[in-house]
Amino acid sequence: MHWRRLLVGGVVIAVLAWAAGYLERRPETPGTAGGLLPAGQAEPGVADSTQGEFRPVRLYFASTGGDKLVSETREVSSPAGLHGQVESLVRELALGARHGGMRLLPPGTALRHVYLDQRGLMTVDLTPAFRDRFQGGSTAEYLTVASLVYTLLDNEPGVQRVRLACEGEPLSTLGGHFACDRPVDRSDF
Repeated sequence: MHWRRLLVGGVVIAVLAWAAGYLERRPETPGTAGGLLPAGQAEPGVADSTQGEFRPVRLYFASTGGDKLVSETREVSSPAGLHGQVESLVRELALGARHGGMRLLPPGTALRHVYLDQRGLMTVDLTPAFRDRFQGGSTAEYLTVASLVYTLLDNEPGVQRVRLACEGEPLSTLGGHFACDRPVDRSDF
C-alpha cells in the first residue's frame, strides 16, 4: 500500500511539473486565456468601457448681457456616428454654460433625428420643447437659432447649412421673428 501512495504521488508531481513547464513555454497571445496585454490595451474587437472617447468642442451661449454670443470650449463625450455626436452637442447646449454664458435652448430640448446630405445640408429634428417652451423676444430667438447653428457648423465636419425641424415637421419660426423655413448658415447672422 505504501508503494502505491508513492507511485500516485510521483505521478501527480510529474503531471504538475509537466503542466508548469508547458504553460511557461507557451507563447502568450492577446485574446487567449492567460494571454497578457500591455497596460491600457484592450483585446482586439473588445471595447474598453473604462475609457470613454472625448473630444473638444466649441459651444455657443448668450453673453451675460444677453446681446451677443460667447463661445465656450469643453471636452464632451464623442459617441460614434453623426446622431450620437449631434445629440451630445445639443445636450451640452441644453445644460448651459459653465463659464459666464447663459443657456439659450429651452428646457427639455433634445435631438430626435439628424440628417446630413452630400451638399452639406444638415437637418436637425428637435423635440417639441424647443418650439413650445421658447420664451423671449426677437434677440433671444436670433441668439437661440445662432447658438445651435454655430455650434453645429464649428463641430461637425462637412456641415455648411442647417435646417431646423420639430417632430419631423420643418420649423417655420421659433418665436415669430426669425425665419427658419429655409436652411441657414453663418451669413444669416
